Amino acid sequence: MDLNLLRALDALLQENSVTRAAERLGTSPAAASRTLARLRRAVGDPLLVRAGQGMVPTPRAMELRGEVSALLRDCDNVLRPGAGFDAVHLQRTFTVQATDLLLVGLAGTLTDRIRAEAPQVNVDFLPEAVEGGPALRQGWVDVELGVLGHLDPEIRTQQLTRMTPVAVARSGHPLFEARIDARRFAAADHIGISRLGKRLGPIDGALAELGLRRRTAVVVPSHTSAMLLARTTDLVALTMADWLDETISALGLRTFPVPLDLPPLDVGMAWHPRNSADPGHRWFRDHLAAAVLAPSATGDAPSPGSTAS
Repeated sequence: MDLNLLRALDALLQENSVTRAAERLGTSPAAASRTLARLRRAVGDPLLVRAGQGMVPTPRAMELRGEVSALLRDCDNVLRPGAGFDAVHLQRTFTVQATDLLLVGLAGTLTDRIRAEAPQVNVDFLPEAVEGGPALRQGWVDVELGVLGHLDPEIRTQQLTRMTPVAVARSGHPLFEARIDARRFAAADHIGISRLGKRLGPIDGALAELGLRRRTAVVVPSHTSAMLLARTTDLVALTMADWLDETISALGLRTFPVPLDLPPLDVGMAWHPRNSADPGHRWFRDHLAAAVLAPSATGDAPSPGSTAS
């Protein structure tokens, strides 16, 4: 039985009148009468019978009335984008690929936001081991979060904020005894942060333009390990301005501007288009974006950037 026939049945059972059902359906009484005949044959019951000047439902019609209305409501919810979505009933695990620097700042806020609306939703964070599109295309990751690059052409993106790199060192570091210029900055021993063990980056390029070089004494795979190492040594690391301020202070660290002309970093999120219209995925992306713009354990939140899809 097609959906149009079910809608006609619902109208006939609600109105108990071929004429009023025709008006409700936007058709003629003759067409509604023919549809009633089809329904009688399909159901094996007269459904509506003549009673004086009107019509009354049969017992079978009265049994069907509520069932048909509920069935049509369910069909409408299935076919209408996002209709019927209620986060409180969502049972799902979302996977986010992000650097540990972002994770530490936003995971608490994101968890609180999700728990308040959808207590049965879980979040798995993965390191940036499969960045750049294949993980999104294959469905291993729901959202990639961070500085986006090397994405497959179909991937959707949204810019969230712009962050400025700053240097970080222990509060008693000799660097803080005088103004920190490019030469003194380059003379300090540094901590490189790279999952792949790379020693050279934008800072080295900017120093080279000034005829300077720095010594990268150690390379670690994460920002967290870099900050923990910096707190007990005279090594200098990098972090982001206005991000994890309370954590940095609690570790006995202090940030300072990098005395070089470095571009800001655009932080965004990326997802595969098959998830764009999914109401649960869209709900999760909204909360993830809000957590980036209002992170926990920081001072001021980063300034939001423009968005694109």
